[in-house]
Amino acid sequence: MSGHVAVVGATGAVGQEFIRVLAQRKFPYSKITFLASSRSAGKPIEFAGQTHTVQELTEESFKGVDIALFSAGASISRKFAPIAVKAGTVVVDNSSAFRMDPEVPLVVPEVNPDDAFKHKGIIANPNCSTIIAVVAVWPLYKLCRIERMVVSTYQAASGAGYQAMVELEEQAREVLAGRKPTPKVLPHQIAFNLFSHNSKISENGYNEEEMKMVKETRKMFHDDNMQITATCVRVPILRAHSESINLTFSKPVTEQQVREALAAAPGVKIVDDRVNNHFPMPLESSDQDDVFVGRIRQDISQPDGRGIDMFVSGDQLRKGAALNTVQIAELISR
Repeated sequence: MSGHVAVVGATGAVGQEFIRVLAQRKFPYSKITFLASSRSAGKPIEFAGQTHTVQELTEESFKGVDIALFSAGASISRKFAPIAVKAGTVVVDNSSAFRMDPEVPLVVPEVNPDDAFKHKGIIANPNCSTIIAVVAVWPLYKLCRIERMVVSTYQAASGAGYQAMVELEEQAREVLAGRKPTPKVLPHQIAFNLFSHNSKISENGYNEEEMKMVKETRKMFHDDNMQITATCVRVPILRAHSESINLTFSKPVTEQQVREALAAAPGVKIVDDRVNNHFPMPLESSDQDDVFVGRIRQDISQPDGRGIDMFVSGDQLRKGAALNTVQIAELISR
């Protein structure tokens, strides 16, 4: 039994997914509290056959709370997570606030579960695109150390929040009706278009999303020498991210070895039907727990046999956020 559980940011897209996942996985608790901003306080939430009222998040919200799942943005996490820890709460945080803090473990349970137990009150949930990549890549890293990873992402609107999903649907209707859509949430038209990920560009030319993938993967793999480069793109998909991943191993690795490692890996579903040209698609990976992996093939540009290409797809709201957070909570509650 996990005792008293709180969900912070309960009315947002990820918060709503938290609630779905907690219910579906029958997460053990003695009491549950749903917290959000003053704008959302008072709203009803149905959970486990009961109607709960959303409470306003305040500095007094964590008295008696054992585990708090946060998904209310980095600024809220930076303010309230230390307050929660001081009250004796263990925080599993879905924002970027603490991911690269050396004192805070960054955890994907299929990759580095032991790190979760080194926490000092806060455990960070990685970025969604990083989670989806590492679930597929870690089993191969265990097979043979990976020297270099090249990732190109195809990221869903859900990564920018619920209103971005609404904007995609509204813009699609506008374009089909012959009207010119006006972007409000995202910087460019998302319907029938794609563009570089809408995060700040760093001095090195990489955007923040790309650098998150680099830094977070190294931290979880405990390998600062792993060479990683990423290109992150926003595409007109509602809620599942897809990624093209090219790997260079330290030694030759065969396609068969890769398939066997992935087949035995938790959280992975192989979708790799060459005959019918059926591979991972966001349409099929949406609302699924597993990361779908396919297009597994030897990289012909690396004749020494050290290169593998693959394509993955995973639900951004689910494994990329809520499910991973709940899995961490399950891990530390055992």
